[in-house]
Amino acid sequence: MIASTVAAFTALSYAELSSMFPISAAEYEYVKNAMGEKIGFVIGWIIIFSAIISSSTVALGFGNYLGTIFSVPAIYSAVGLIILLSSIIFIGIKQSAWVAIIFTSIEALGLLIIFFIGIPYYGSVNYFEMPLGLNGIFASAALIFFAYLGFEEIVKLSDETIEPNKNIPRAIILAMVISTVLYILVAFSSVSILGWEALASSSAPFSKIAFTALGPNGALLLSIIALFATSNTVLLLLLAGSRIVYGMAASNSLPIILRKVHPRTRTPWISIIIVGIVAIAFLFLGNLEFLASATNYTLFLSFIFINASVVILRYTSPQLDRPFKIPLNVKNLPLLPIFGVITCIMLLLQLSFNAIGLGIVITIIGIILAFLNRK
Repeated sequence: MIASTVAAFTALSYAELSSMFPISAAEYEYVKNAMGEKIGFVIGWIIIFSAIISSSTVALGFGNYLGTIFSVPAIYSAVGLIILLSSIIFIGIKQSAWVAIIFTSIEALGLLIIFFIGIPYYGSVNYFEMPLGLNGIFASAALIFFAYLGFEEIVKLSDETIEPNKNIPRAIILAMVISTVLYILVAFSSVSILGWEALASSSAPFSKIAFTALGPNGALLLSIIALFATSNTVLLLLLAGSRIVYGMAASNSLPIILRKVHPRTRTPWISIIIVGIVAIAFLFLGNLEFLASATNYTLFLSFIFINASVVILRYTSPQLDRPFKIPLNVKNLPLLPIFGVITCIMLLLQLSFNAIGLGIVITIIGIILAFLNRK
């Protein structure tokens, strides 16, 4: 619930900015208009790596679930998944969208199954037990924030959306509301069935939950559904990553070769290949929690700038049309983005030192490239 609240502050900022600048360069364009080209480049760079590292993280999760069905090393499964999904993205946006719709439906079914099988177990644990105290709760919120990935990826598809200045904000808000309800219901069921100790030690928790409640057949069913769920997330992350690379190249902030569109499939094929290759490279770091934390660093840092951009643009560009405007304002000052900045800083400081270190290295490289960029 803490992670959801923090995500909601930033989701509303994305909704307002996407209604103002409905283009695939997304965060790069938002921050550039608010703070200038170089800072915009750095944030765009960080967002690209956020999508790439996230896709690697979830692909390893896919490998872990596949390993519960077949004896296949997780790393090999993850590499194969990224290659397969990159190929689908290359084939076309309509094909990618249909795969996403089908996989999302299966994923939602899996979450609902977890919720319903957990109902008989409700009340079996102390929901207010805090083995690591409040610090543990906030550290957990920082880590689980990774599960709210998705609303910020929607904006990268603005160029391929009908009436994006209206439909993108609607999609962001719907995604946040639906995800929050499902996640909270699933969290109650999961901890009711297994308890926090067993959940913490499992590399394939849905499978273990289903095995406890339904037996071996249930475990197999949930493992298969989890394969669709993780595949879907990787697909959308790779899609979003390739689109912001393309968008920044189209704005001449990245090499122009990255904006090449395949004549037959009409997809930015070089961007797709590059994003896929780098995602595979990150797989070999191999630690799910470390990769998730590194992803969250990139998210929290970029979200700080996104929220700040809303505030700045309210004063520097009040004349711009805002089909969606964040509620709760004091005159022209939006309050929710300020809460977004504060809470993102708080959660960022909860991440591990190594994850913050990797994030800082990525940020420094982006800063160097920003100053080398002649634009």
